[in-house]
Order: sequence, then structure tokens, then C-alpha cells
Amino acid sequence: MSEQVAAVAGGVIGFVLFLLLVGVGIYVLWKKFCLSPSYEELFNVLSPTHTGAIAVDPVDHTKEPGIKNVPFILPPKFQGRDWVGLENGERIQEDSEPYIAPDFLPRSSFCSMGSAYVLGSINPALYKYTDDNEETDFPEGNIGRIWFAVEYEHESERLVVSLIRVRNLHFASDSCNPFVKIHLLPDERRYLQSKTKRKTLNPQFDENFVFQVSGKTLHQRTLRFSVYHVDKIKKHHFLGQVLFSLKTENVTEDCRLLFWRDLEVENQEPPSEYGDIQFSLSYNDYLGRLTVVVLRAKGLQFQEERGAICSAFIKVSLMNHNKFIKCKKTAVVRGTPNPVYNETFSFKLEPKELDTASLSLAVLQSRGDGNLSLGRVVVGPFMYTRGRELEHWNEMLNKPKEMIKRWHSLCVSS
Repeated sequence: MSEQVAAVAGGVIGFVLFLLLVGVGIYVLWKKFCLSPSYEELFNVLSPTHTGAIAVDPVDHTKEPGIKNVPFILPPKFQGRDWVGLENGERIQEDSEPYIAPDFLPRSSFCSMGSAYVLGSINPALYKYTDDNEETDFPEGNIGRIWFAVEYEHESERLVVSLIRVRNLHFASDSCNPFVKIHLLPDERRYLQSKTKRKTLNPQFDENFVFQVSGKTLHQRTLRFSVYHVDKIKKHHFLGQVLFSLKTENVTEDCRLLFWRDLEVENQEPPSEYGDIQFSLSYNDYLGRLTVVVLRAKGLQFQEERGAICSAFIKVSLMNHNKFIKCKKTAVVRGTPNPVYNETFSFKLEPKELDTASLSLAVLQSRGDGNLSLGRVVVGPFMYTRGRELEHWNEMLNKPKEMIKRWHSLCVSS
């Protein structure tokens, strides 16, 4: 009987010891897997002595135990650090020079840099401020300034003109009601018109207009922005205009180009008998350079040629003592007696030659059987010219490095 009791007691004690061992094992396993940190050790991380990178414990206590988080550290500061090598070939920066992007980084928006991550880059162009001087720095006698954008779409052959705003309109009062007419010259009959803004000298339009024009003739076209005020009886009062030649700017690409131009008063005088030409003169005495900007002509008297479109160009010649020095020509503009050129030419002319040199601008009609002279203008010193041509030349000399703009009547030599 005693042997049976001893056997039972030994079995109970053995069972208890077994349960105890099982419990200890479970506790050890639980402690190992459940109470250990939920992040893995990082190898080849930044040196702890480097203050530019700070290790961060990524444990989120709101999550359930056993779920691992993505390990990370705060990236080092890029501004004002130099690159030094690490064991794995990657680099960090020390305090010495401005940040320069390392060449070894792949061109992706998310790439590993040790244990720091480059999440993207900043485009400086997105943070450029507009030049406030464009809306405050107006020259003396300014009658207004217009902002617009031009874009040409090759596939659809559409010219998209964005009228943005007008500033500093010259009007008697603040009750100005401005609007803008847009012509695509040489077509004088068709135009597009903006909305009318009420009681403002600084209207904001933000409107888009579309002209259908082929790419072959685009460079021969000119945009004209005419600003008007409409009064209570619906009468239109001209305030100023801007002529923008499409051949002077690279509008053949599929990109939006932004411009601003100062308004100018339209010449209200009727054309002379043979037409008129407008150009600017400037002389730089330091460089010894005479600059001529051929702007436009009006009222040209073409000789009709059957089956041909009337076209004209201007030849600019520099003379000295009636001796030919150099000649330059504008592009040919077709289909209008009021062509717009906006082309600039420069001539080398020493200051000592100003009293003996002259400038001849001849308007020529381009024909199949040769060029026909429609008239010319000569500007220069007293030796060669009188009247408005002499005044233009003298004003150019009295105001060096300034562009002096004038209209001149064409003359036909007998």
C-alpha cells in the first residue's frame, strides 16, 4: 500500500515539474519574441558622432505586438556640407561647401542613400517671383503696358493668344471702361475682342483667343492689340496699340511664350502720296555703332501684277561721301500695303564719320521680273538732308544710346 502511495506521489511531483518546465519554456519564448524591440539593427548607418543624422525609434505602440515597422532615420542636412566616403561607397556631407547632388545617385524620385532617403528634388523655376518692376517701372510718357502670351499648336495649326492684363492706362479719369481688339495682320477686317472691364485703369482679362493659321505663313503675320475705352453712348475711344511681329520671336515651338509691351499711339496722319515708313535710330559713341530698327510702313503704292500677291521689303544702305559702305535687307512681307517688319540692323560707324555719313532706306516691291522702287528716305547731317530727316539725325546724336523713333514720308526720285 505504501508503495502505491509513493508511486502516486512521485507521478504527481513529476507532472508538476513537467508543467513547470513547460511554463518556463513558454515564458522564455514569449519574452524572446514578444518583448524584443520591433525594429532590426541597421548596418553601415551614419556614424553616431555625426550630428547631421538622428536615429529615430520607429516603434508605434498603437500597433499590435509582433508587427514590424519600416526602419528609418532622419536624413542628414544637405545645406552647407561636403561629401566624404563611407565603408560601403556611399557618402554624406561635412560642413564646408553648398550642396551639390552626387553623381552616383540614380535618377529616381525615391532612392536609398545609406539609411537616408531622397524623396524628390525642388525645381527652382517654380519658386521664382515675378518682377514687380514690370508693373511699377513705367517710363516717362507711358500710356499703358500690356501682357500677353503666344503659343502655336502645330498639329491643329492654331495660334493661341492669351490676353493677360493691361496696366497704367492713360485716361482722364478712373471711369475708364477698357477692352482690347486683336487683329492678325495683314487681315484688317477680322478681329477678336475681349470683354469690357468697368471703371479701371488696370484691367485684368485672362482670356484666350484662337486664330487658325498655317505654319508656312505664320512668320509673315503680325498681331495687333488695340486698346479702347467705351463710353456711355457705346462710342469707342482709341487708347493705344501694340504691334507684335511673329517672325521676331520663336513661336514655332509648342510652348507658351509670355511677353509684355508698352502701348504706343497710332499715327493718325493720313499716308503721304507714296507712303510712309517708321524706323528708329540709335548711336553708341563708345562702340562706334549705328543701330537702325525698321518698324513698319503704311500706304505703299504697289504696281499691280496680274496673278501675283503684292509684297515689299526695305533695303537699308550706309553711305559715306556718297560712297556705298554696306547694305542690309529686311524680309519680304506679302499681301498688305501696311507691312510690319520690326527688324534691327547695326553698322560700324566711327564718331569722326558722323558728319559725312548718311543712311538710305528704300522700299522695294518684289516682282517676278525684278524689284521695283516704291520710294526712299535719306537721313543724315546737314550736308545731305533737311526738315524731319535732319531733325531725326540730330536728335539721335544729342541722345546717345537712346532709340529715337520717327515716321518719314517716302520720296520718289524723278
